[in-house]
Amino acid sequence: MSEPAASHTHTGGPVTVRGLIKCFVGICGTTPHWLLAIIARVSIATVFWKSAQTKVDGFTIKDSTFFLFENEYNVPLLPPEFAAYMATVAEHVFPVLLIIGFASRFSALALLGMTMVIQLFVYPNAWPVHILWVMALAYIIGRGPGPIALDHLIAKRHS
Repeated sequence: MSEPAASHTHTGGPVTVRGLIKCFVGICGTTPHWLLAIIARVSIATVFWKSAQTKVDGFTIKDSTFFLFENEYNVPLLPPEFAAYMATVAEHVFPVLLIIGFASRFSALALLGMTMVIQLFVYPNAWPVHILWVMALAYIIGRGPGPIALDHLIAKRHS
């Protein structure tokens, strides 16, 4: 027999840790997908957009960006200059797509690939931060961008 859903109101009995946890789980279980999707999209887009902005001055990639890709980042297989261009473009394009909710799953997958490269080859000790990125990106990939997204409007129009 399963337990009934947690109540969000206090019943008058003593407050216990177990009761608080049950209440918290009940509230989390009722959080709508649209809200979680927006939080995931905006939070991860902000991370990558801010990173992109450190790489440019106006519409020009900074010399320091090329220096980092040549001397600090150990991106395999790609020439450093090409990797600098690719990362800069990706960090500008995919966050915008996530914010507007267009090609959201593809954008999240691309940023997940970038996150894996960063984790494995650039900053391997930063996994506590990167795992949070992975969770937000995995949510978008798995559940989609939610109803407040261009993807949703396009899918609705073509169904």
